[in-house]
Amino acid sequence: MRRAMAEAEVGDEQRGLDPTVNRLQERVAELLGHEAALFLPSGTMCNQIGIRLHVRPGEAVVLHRTSHPIVAEAGGPAAHAGAMVVPVDGEGGMFEARDVQDALSRPGDRYAARSALLCVEQTTNMGGGRVWPRERIDAVLAAARAGGLRAHLDGARLLNATVAAGVAARDYAERFDTAWIDFSKGLGAPVGACLAGSRELIDEAWRLKQMMGGALRQAGIVAAAGLYALDHNVERLAEDHANARLLANGLAELPSVTIDPAKVDTNIVILQVDDAPARAAELAEAGVDIGALGPRRMRAVTHLDVDRAGVERALDAMRRVLA
Repeated sequence: MRRAMAEAEVGDEQRGLDPTVNRLQERVAELLGHEAALFLPSGTMCNQIGIRLHVRPGEAVVLHRTSHPIVAEAGGPAAHAGAMVVPVDGEGGMFEARDVQDALSRPGDRYAARSALLCVEQTTNMGGGRVWPRERIDAVLAAARAGGLRAHLDGARLLNATVAAGVAARDYAERFDTAWIDFSKGLGAPVGACLAGSRELIDEAWRLKQMMGGALRQAGIVAAAGLYALDHNVERLAEDHANARLLANGLAELPSVTIDPAKVDTNIVILQVDDAPARAAELAEAGVDIGALGPRRMRAVTHLDVDRAGVERALDAMRRVLA
């Protein structure tokens, strides 16, 4: 990947002259079943621009309570789009069509924020890397369309879902107005994501990219990492999933850990322990990097820098610390 970056053909991305960026955008648009795509520095910017494209100030976005725009984007929907977030609940970071229906404002209600956008996160992040079934996505999209909403797919780990479920990325993404994938998660690139949509929406996204300070110059050196990742690092995501299941099964043997290995669909493992921050600090001293999500929850993520032997070493340390 670093060799591909060093050898990338580059130009001025802002003027549409970087051939490597252009190839990546064309490839992602085709991959996700949309007319055009835009290379962006981060997935967070994909979400923020996506929300801004569809929502006017004072309108509402319906999304899961644990979704990335709520828990990890520093209030961006409010700051950038003036959006009201309407959080809904559901097991594993997913919800049902009836939850969407219940969250919508009533037609003609001048008191409530007008519902404008539905966001779906595939796979779920804080929900534990769960894969939305295609049928459930169809159902929540139907509920959103019936309410006059647009739809945005947060596909930070979309390719994990395609590998785990055997469903093509475009089959998940093409029915959304905007969708994106990240290159810096399991795909292993150092930076970057790509937002896809209609040509008209992507033209407007370019303006917002400029406004938010995301426009680049010779960006081919990082776009090349994304192209390399799509060529070499997609199918190997199955190894991350297998390693996550190995970790979950090992943790399930510890009496002090609460976890259901059957709910580990991809590469994220959520577990419950007593005093998670203290346990995370003790594990860090033992060489295991795992995050505390609160007083009792912890989150581990497998990726291309974690092999099976690394998982075994992590389990050995966890058996000592969590016993």
